[in-house]
Amino acid sequence: MAKYRQGASGSSEDVESAKFDATFEDERRGQSDDRISDNKNSDNREADNQKNLRRQDANGSDQSPRNGSAYSEWDDSRMLVPSSLELGPGAVDKYVISKQIVKMQEPRRLTPDDLDERRIIYPESRNRDLVNRFRHLRTKLLELSGGNNFTLVVSGAKEGAGASFMALNLAAAFAFDQSKTALIIDCNLRHPTLHSQLDLAAEAGLTDFLEDSDYDIGKIIYPTGIPRLRLVPAGSRRENAAEFFTSFRMKQFLLAIRRRYPDRFIVLDTAPISDSPDARILGDLCDYSMLVVPHGQITAAAVDNAAQAFDPEKFVGAVING
Repeated sequence: MAKYRQGASGSSEDVESAKFDATFEDERRGQSDDRISDNKNSDNREADNQKNLRRQDANGSDQSPRNGSAYSEWDDSRMLVPSSLELGPGAVDKYVISKQIVKMQEPRRLTPDDLDERRIIYPESRNRDLVNRFRHLRTKLLELSGGNNFTLVVSGAKEGAGASFMALNLAAAFAFDQSKTALIIDCNLRHPTLHSQLDLAAEAGLTDFLEDSDYDIGKIIYPTGIPRLRLVPAGSRRENAAEFFTSFRMKQFLLAIRRRYPDRFIVLDTAPISDSPDARILGDLCDYSMLVVPHGQITAAAVDNAAQAFDPEKFVGAVING
């Protein structure tokens, strides 16, 4: 199968990039009064959003790529509207969000055979037991969050625990719902695997964005071939992971991608908690943390030690894989 390569001439997330840059500058300058300004303008912006959406529907525009066009020439992020945190409580019409998500396009689609080969769940999968297990896990997390979107760190108790498998399939389970989107971020800088598992030729990723303050966020968000699921690969630089993850820019990146779209659920795949402090560092920045335990390969005492590395207020529990 030919690998998909993100176009270098443009951004697939131009709208989100502009919003991130604005958020980052406001935080850096210590401007704490932006919420007041947002509230004053929320009614006008919501009205403008609704007018634009109605105009789009009336014109019959579907934002799909023209024949022969590269993915970078069209922008599915325009299909989403800002979150209630930006417009004010109750400002977002969930029906409108759902309607626009349906229009998100994929430059390619992984076939059922592709997904089976990669052990990625999908709604029509014949492995109903595996699908239902991830659906159950998704439901539990939604109950915990009150239905709100969140950021989740997934880390293995040891090398080979299957954290990447768990993280990717959990993100895919969130993307089952046509009113939700999912973003998975490969934070395992030492041994990144998600881009190869999804057959993506990723030219840039998370570390490239964190290292360069002028880097376009849209250049690191890739379609995966799975509807409503996007990937941020690890990036070209993979040393000194702790320096990247403790940076102010990493904190603002997670804040921006979480709050801009209320339909988006973000999963971070990290290095094993036993081998690196990365999962603990990222856990402090995220809403929840989850531990993946390989069946029959680790003692109960070792599991307890691994779990204690996480903030108990954010730790959702351990999942046995195998």
